[in-house]
Amino acid sequence: MEKLFVRTENEEVEKEAKLMNVKVLKKVEPIIEVKTKEDEEQAIKLAEKSERVFITTPDWKIIPLENLIAKVRGKIIAEVKNAEEAKLALETLELGVDGLLLLTDDVKEFKKTFDLIQDMSKEKKIELFEAKITNIKQLGLGARSCLDTCSIMKRGEGMIVGVSSQGMLLVQAEVEKNPLAAPRPFRVNAGAVSMYTLAPDNKTKYIEEIKAGDEVLLIDKKGNSKLAYIGRSKIEIRPLVLIEAESEGRVAKVILQLAETIRLITKEGSKAVTELKVGDKVIGHFEEGGRHFGTLVKEETVIER
Repeated sequence: MEKLFVRTENEEVEKEAKLMNVKVLKKVEPIIEVKTKEDEEQAIKLAEKSERVFITTPDWKIIPLENLIAKVRGKIIAEVKNAEEAKLALETLELGVDGLLLLTDDVKEFKKTFDLIQDMSKEKKIELFEAKITNIKQLGLGARSCLDTCSIMKRGEGMIVGVSSQGMLLVQAEVEKNPLAAPRPFRVNAGAVSMYTLAPDNKTKYIEEIKAGDEVLLIDKKGNSKLAYIGRSKIEIRPLVLIEAESEGRVAKVILQLAETIRLITKEGSKAVTELKVGDKVIGHFEEGGRHFGTLVKEETVIER
């Protein structure tokens, strides 16, 4: 099923749409205006005998779509006026609507919405490697940040962090049960505030700069990634440990809190930093080049030790 339709009076928008194989609808099939439960029922009945149903929600933007998504799959096309409304419709009830009818005469808004759909449709993979621990050094006190997200993570899932963006390791969320501390599946104890973490759009962020509302990447041991939002960054002074690992001559370094609840992800599961030994293997990410305000510049020579 097509994901995007556009209705416009602007020839430039129409031209761009045709270049991107987006169907321009001059005359739209009946649009059901959903304001009441009766309107919802009308949309559901129409969906039973139609290939698709165009929906507009002029008052409440979310609840009507949630109700329809729960009852009808594969047929709901929501009318939107911009990329912001498009994103909301595509994320409603987590599943999202099945398609969008964009009403715009703005070329930039059309391109922004098109790019949004393309980006949300991509399967985002991070290339990961096994790296062998080569050095473990206990440090003294330092500032570390617990990054509390608005997501619930599972075993084998966490965040990539590193002293350098050229070599980083995968830290598991606090999902493991233990006798002395309750799990915090929304939290990654990300380590020293000076380190990097991977962010959306192939960028990095300094851990210290991350705050409530920011976007970060959650990554599992297979390299699958998904966007998450930060609910809180909790910076405290704690004992730290430096861990170095190597993969095919490439080095990754992380500085993490020295505690049993902080675990690096391995192929088999995860291992607490307090249990790590030289020779153990963990999961890491490596890249060429340097970072300029978080953006990867492969041609730039940057040495971070």
